[in-house]
Amino acid sequence: MMTFIWICLILVVLSMIGIMYRVFRGPSIPDRLIALDGIGVMLISAIALLSILFETTFFIDVILLIAVMSFIGTVSFSKFIEKGEIIEHDRNR
Repeated sequence: MMTFIWICLILVVLSMIGIMYRVFRGPSIPDRLIALDGIGVMLISAIALLSILFETTFFIDVILLIAVMSFIGTVSFSKFIEKGEIIEHDRNR
């Protein structure tokens, strides 16, 4: 069982390295944003596999924190790409 988890962890890390190529050489900004989101998902899965290997539940808090930060980052970057600003101010006042 442990061998299978190690193989999965190696595959996740290799996938993360492959996605890094898209972050640096992406043809457009949205492609790079999707790649960054993919890295967040890969990081969460790698930490979950490490949590299984170390037989601890401590990393669950870390996984939740990374998931929330990744979501907020993706939404913020998407809004910036779409509108050019993240926080809209009411200009009518």
